[in-house]
Amino acid sequence: MSPPLIAVTDSPFPSLDPAKAALARLKPELRMAKSASAEDILAVARDADAILVTYAKLPGDLLRQFKRCKVIGRFGLGVDNIDIPAAVELGITVTYVPDYCMQEVSDHAMALLLALARKVPFSNKLVQSGRWEVPPIVPIRRIAGQTLGLVGFGNIPRAVAPKAKAFGLRVVTHDPYVPQDVLKAAGVEGVSFDKLLEISDFVSIHAPLLPATRGLINADAFAKMKKGALLINTARGPLVDEAALVAALDSGHLGGAALDVVAIEPLAKDSKLLGRDNVILTPHTGFYSVEALNELQTKCATDVARVLSGEKPVYPVKPA
Repeated sequence: MSPPLIAVTDSPFPSLDPAKAALARLKPELRMAKSASAEDILAVARDADAILVTYAKLPGDLLRQFKRCKVIGRFGLGVDNIDIPAAVELGITVTYVPDYCMQEVSDHAMALLLALARKVPFSNKLVQSGRWEVPPIVPIRRIAGQTLGLVGFGNIPRAVAPKAKAFGLRVVTHDPYVPQDVLKAAGVEGVSFDKLLEISDFVSIHAPLLPATRGLINADAFAKMKKGALLINTARGPLVDEAALVAALDSGHLGGAALDVVAIEPLAKDSKLLGRDNVILTPHTGFYSVEALNELQTKCATDVARVLSGEKPVYPVKPA
């Protein structure tokens, strides 16, 4: 029996050594696409037994051109770049890694919250420009006693909650799919979405990107927030209506925003989010640590090897 052919659509990683180590028992042939275009992906994946994908788009019309694909392994938490219904129709197993960077992203969310609340980037900018002054950063409020609203209460916000509480924040959440006993065990209060917007000093987004959640934080949501509230997004950019975000910042109703993700990445050079002292932007790095990437590649590739060996994967994507 010939070794399996595994196509890699795209890779942002310094190397694929952890993935190769996890696949070594299969002695596969790995082929890397020249780019993430459909044409270049098809050139290496048409006859592949498995696909490894990070950010490349895999729509149904592309999947239908794969002749032998049994499994698609997604290097990441979300699978919105893969046409899951088409994969199910074609009998292709899709796997992902839902638990690989919980500590990194929850740390990043808290780092953004603290930097925004304490105006650290703005203060640094002042000092770097030769200004040692307090008045420009006034006012700053004490963090302890304020309220953090977590939009969604999956694995990452569950890791955020104890970190936030250590700073004295009251933590509330809105997630209609999480049982009350889970909230009680975490010491977090479940509230309606509108209530969360109304009472939160910080709103941190952790919802999945679905048709129902696209543009969830829109003009109506901003209007319901406290004046001066701060927004943090480490989930998916399209969860926020960016035109509405810019308008809320321009009006002064929103006190500031810290974003690790934006609707279209990379951020456009003429984006209206740039150049604002009350906006912090990081280039979708919340997931990153050396340890997280090793874990991600190993878990993803191990599941692909399981499927190709006739075994059940640990992290299959379950179609809705």
